[in-house]
Amino acid sequence: MNTCPSCESELRWQQDHYHCDFCQVEFKKIAFCPDCDKVLDKLQACGSASYFCNECNELKSKSRVKVEFQPSESA
Repeated sequence: MNTCPSCESELRWQQDHYHCDFCQVEFKKIAFCPDCDKVLDKLQACGSASYFCNECNELKSKSRVKVEFQPSESA
């Protein structure tokens, strides 16, 4: 479950971002490399997602990726 970092209620998916109905804030889900803490590129194909780190120049396991919800710039 994707939860709001402020109030811990469940976030709702809307087109290209997550939305907290209680806080009225839009969030982006950002994945970070577990080794160098740089933002990862999300690669999607055939229904599965992988993450690539441009700094380390390698694929990263989804189970090791650090995920954060950050307020959208449009919020």
